[in-house]
Amino acid sequence: MNSKCDIICVTNRHLCRGDFRECFVEVARAHPRAIILREKDMSEAEYRELAAWFLPICREEGTKLFLHYFYRVAQELKPDGLHLPLHVLEELGSVNALGVSELGASCHSVEDAIRAEKLGCSYIVAGHIYDTDCKKGLPGRGLEFLRKVTGEMTFPVYAIGGITPENIDEVRNSGAAGACIMSSAMECENVEELLKQFSR
Repeated sequence: MNSKCDIICVTNRHLCRGDFRECFVEVARAHPRAIILREKDMSEAEYRELAAWFLPICREEGTKLFLHYFYRVAQELKPDGLHLPLHVLEELGSVNALGVSELGASCHSVEDAIRAEKLGCSYIVAGHIYDTDCKKGLPGRGLEFLRKVTGEMTFPVYAIGGITPENIDEVRNSGAAGACIMSSAMECENVEELLKQFSR
């Protein structure tokens, strides 16, 4: 695993160029900080099948795999981490039985971030920071928002939304531990080269 990489790749099979499984393998071999398998529009059975196929690949490559949303699948497969929408985390109440070493949530305000920390998260994803096609019509919350969140948190905050090699330094300088990328990771021709462009 490339422990120096601070970029988390988030999957979206609808954006993927070509075959999604081939794209995923390429991402795993590029050794990001982790991969969040986000495909939340799948049924739980479909998601479990996909996660069970991907997990051995990530373990072979030394790349962490975080599952998303389907916490029962995570309890069964024991991935490296689990990323949940904040409302799902709140519904669960106790996270002690989830059996993952890293637990994260998506947060859109300082208040969200504080709630996530109280609920036992070990990191959060804060966004969206810049304007992005994934959130068309919704302006980015900006670097001042990111600074407020990172200033309140005692654990890593990863920025998301319009993050590029050109703006990653100002994201890091705003206190973020790193960033999440989705569209660029799914659509690019060479993920390894892309992550090199993000390197410190």
